[in-house]
Amino acid sequence: MGTMLKLTLLGVTLGFLGERVYQFCHKTGFFKDVELIDLPNCQLVKGIEYGSEDIHLLPNGLAFISSGLKHPALKSFAPNKPAEILLVDLNNDVLHPKQLQLSKDIDASSFNPHGLSVYIDERDGTVYLFVVNHPIPEYNSCIEIFKFDEKQKHLLHLKTIKHPLLQSVNDIVAVGPESFYATNDYYFESVPMKIVEGFLGLQWTNVVYYSPRNVREVAPGLYSGNGIAISNDKKFIYAVDIMAHAINVYEKHDNWSLTLVKAVDVDTCLDNLFVDPVTGDIWTGAHPNAYKVFFYKDEDPPLSEVIRIQKIHSDHPIVTRVYVNNGSVIQGSSVAAVYKKKLIIGTVFHKALYCQLD
Repeated sequence: MGTMLKLTLLGVTLGFLGERVYQFCHKTGFFKDVELIDLPNCQLVKGIEYGSEDIHLLPNGLAFISSGLKHPALKSFAPNKPAEILLVDLNNDVLHPKQLQLSKDIDASSFNPHGLSVYIDERDGTVYLFVVNHPIPEYNSCIEIFKFDEKQKHLLHLKTIKHPLLQSVNDIVAVGPESFYATNDYYFESVPMKIVEGFLGLQWTNVVYYSPRNVREVAPGLYSGNGIAISNDKKFIYAVDIMAHAINVYEKHDNWSLTLVKAVDVDTCLDNLFVDPVTGDIWTGAHPNAYKVFFYKDEDPPLSEVIRIQKIHSDHPIVTRVYVNNGSVIQGSSVAAVYKKKLIIGTVFHKALYCQLD
């Protein structure tokens, strides 16, 4: 091979790697600087110390919280403490988390809850809780469906769902007693290959629709699928592409297929989504510097950010940063939900914050 050809190949390789490094740093917010925004009436939720990755509210103000998520690529402040589903009542000024009891057929020691969703049967009011589970030590993905017994504070396990298309599920939104849309956040299964996938910027993840009779990919081409939610009128699905810094708005059809309507740029790494049942506003926890979540340092913890998106279907959605903290209060915010002018902020592996909004 001639010298000029070698130099050319070296130059092309270095140029490619340099461009990938730049794009990776941009996507993860490596160089991003944000202005801190405080909220005056907030308190940490006592009893939540090891994560509140996803939060889902019932119409009566009860909230399910997935706590204690573990993964080889994530920090854990209690690696030997089993993960759990907590219940809090947002009608109270001070929250008192209660652990929900699981059916005996669920192995509590391997249970590893991630994203949550709820389906309420309009015929009889039955509450079905859908849980993304990454059982330890395999950390693969399955969906657990429970029936919620409010009086007994118990989750009756109904079904475990596994499917090749649900290979790396991050979040789900239930649309029936056994059906849902789900986001995959990675194409590859091993942690090293996931890092390579993110570094190369591969758009190989997706949104999948599942029902007992029909399982298919309905939205391909995502860098990394994350939070997902449904509009109050049930006509649209909102799905986060975390590395694209965007919420994709899809029109939902009668055959459960999706058509991309628009992508709303939010200029941060969004996580789980919450749709205000009154206003339709979208709230989300976000990561201004997402790389700090995966490359955790005690002396430089990940930031927390809460974003509100109003009028998402208009030509000019309104994006507001409601709260930004440098990690001194909460680290790695992943979800934000509102109920009667109260805001609860969850985190991937840290605490939870409860605020009174004006």
